Amino acid sequence: MDRELAMEFVRVTEAAAIASGRWMGKGDKIAADQAAVDAMRQAFDDVSISGKVVIGEGEMDEAPMLYIGEVVGAGGVKVDIAVDPLEGTNLVAKGLPGAIAVLAIAPRGGLLHAPDMYMDKIAVGPKAAGKIDINAPVIDNLTAVAKALEREIEDLTVVILDRPRHADIIKQVRDAGARIKLIADGDVSPAINAAIEGTGVHMLLGTGGAPEGVIAAAAMKCLGGDMQGRLIPESDADIERARSMGITDINKVLTIDDLVSGDDAIFAATAITQGDLLNGVRYFGGGARTHSIVMRYKTGTVRFVDAIHKYEKKPMLIKR
Repeated sequence: MDRELAMEFVRVTEAAAIASGRWMGKGDKIAADQAAVDAMRQAFDDVSISGKVVIGEGEMDEAPMLYIGEVVGAGGVKVDIAVDPLEGTNLVAKGLPGAIAVLAIAPRGGLLHAPDMYMDKIAVGPKAAGKIDINAPVIDNLTAVAKALEREIEDLTVVILDRPRHADIIKQVRDAGARIKLIADGDVSPAINAAIEGTGVHMLLGTGGAPEGVIAAAAMKCLGGDMQGRLIPESDADIERARSMGITDINKVLTIDDLVSGDDAIFAATAITQGDLLNGVRYFGGGARTHSIVMRYKTGTVRFVDAIHKYEKKPMLIKR
């Protein structure tokens, strides 16, 4: 993929963030999500790709735009696209931190077509890459990561979604002595934080959405981090859904290279609300300021983009 595309993808996430951010704290997560979808879809029209959405808002009959199988772009290199126009709908609706507009791009066939079900996940940064095992006890993974980072378990901070299903994992982490940061929604940003020094996060644990797992894996791969996942079907229908998407072994431990294969991938995200790594959208008369991150696996480049947008120069919002 052409390296110039990286900045084009940032413009896509910026458009979604600016549109969705207007709904912060207004209690309407559906409207916030729809604003992000509309803006992201419109922005894709100007990008020189022939993109196929492999992870999106749902099936064609569930989503009018950015549905799985939809083709987007102005024409060009063939790529697979994983999108989450608004990761953290509840966060925006309640005005809470951590919501982002995010996408991952890879050459055709480079992204796992993950079904919409739960995935067990573990993610760490570059120094602990190759040291984790999703089948191992929590204490073993904490010990391995602490050793890799040359610190004690007590120095580690683990991010876990605040859900009843994680009660046992939370207990094991606490018993081991590590610190925990419980989050309300959205586990893509915390996975990225685990791979970037200075965020204060060292590991992501627990179950979350499988589609989000693939998007996070793209970022982890670009950053040199590591991630493993395992699908958790809740019904026979989930198993059949996975098989229809090409996943024959439902119990397989999915490595980062299973989730994102090949030697080229691009990840882009723009903060909607304030986060540990990125600043949320800030509006002013006639414009907005955004903060984004974009990465490319092939070159190892990571860019932070602090942008000012003036609507009279280049309208970015879809009027509703």
